[in-house]
Amino acid sequence: MDDKSLPRGGEPLLVAEQLTKHFPVRGGFPVKRTVGAVRAVDGIDLTVRAGESFGLVGESGCGKSTTGRLLTRLLEPSAGRILYRGEDITHAGRKRLAPVRPEIQMIFQDPYSSLNPRQTVGRIVSGPMEINGIDPPGGREARVRELLETVGLNPEHYNRFPHEFSGGQRQRIGVARALALEPKVVVADEPVSALDVSIQAQVVNLLQRLQRELGIAFLFIAHDLAVVRHVSQRVAVMYLGRIVETGSRDDIYGRPRHPYTHALLSAVPEPVLGGGGPPRERIRLAGDVPSPIEPPSGCRFRTRCWKARDRCAVEAPPLVRAEGSAEGHLSACHFPEPPTTTARAGT
Repeated sequence: MDDKSLPRGGEPLLVAEQLTKHFPVRGGFPVKRTVGAVRAVDGIDLTVRAGESFGLVGESGCGKSTTGRLLTRLLEPSAGRILYRGEDITHAGRKRLAPVRPEIQMIFQDPYSSLNPRQTVGRIVSGPMEINGIDPPGGREARVRELLETVGLNPEHYNRFPHEFSGGQRQRIGVARALALEPKVVVADEPVSALDVSIQAQVVNLLQRLQRELGIAFLFIAHDLAVVRHVSQRVAVMYLGRIVETGSRDDIYGRPRHPYTHALLSAVPEPVLGGGGPPRERIRLAGDVPSPIEPPSGCRFRTRCWKARDRCAVEAPPLVRAEGSAEGHLSACHFPEPPTTTARAGT
């Protein structure tokens, strides 16, 4: 997809500064006590600009979904700050969040569990309007029917129940619900991972069209790098609770610097047609992902990295611009890879 077809990001809209979320681990007998913490998100910086599509990628369990729920204030942060349009909403109460909630919406991963099976489509989509006391011109029912048409569903589906729809149609209902309050930013948490491959493209194209037409900013969370490449202008790569690389789509996919990013990209299937060169080498990482309860010291990727040195065990690398990288292309590695995908060498 051409960059020119995507809207350009404007001023910072949703900002995370050293955002942290630790979940306590309980143990002991007879009284449960805190014996540790799952460091799901451990001090990340992230900025989503107005009107842009920002991708957040990484392996399962790296903290992507937790980050999305923190930014939408569905979870309370353990530390750090969340700014929306310059206002600190990190620990804002219900009253202070009331005017902000409609502008930050979420599309959930599983279209089968995120919709109430006892409610009609009309009730599901109009629910946010009812909760926020919004009466659009022409009434809520007319607005719901308009939204259903916007996401490619028949307005006559207003009185149907979720079980009467396919997975892709259910996710479209979830998109319509997220759009009901005319948000400025939508956090899409793995919106296509639970769908058949044949349906994924339809939902992705829908989200792209809505972004172009409505100017909504998207935080697109996914583990599928091919999908993120198709929809995002900027991308952040996350590993074990921390962001290890961030930059434009072209920088991340064409000139990655962090070894973990190289490993992720090497796993993306690429067909070789007509004998057009040797197949790309797959990087096979050593060992398993460490536990977020006791992450490695220093660089968290060092236990699986082929470039690890003694320095990596004692000093956590900062997220900075590496020599030879473009402006805004940051990586957290003491020994970054050359800025090319042809230099990959697996372990």
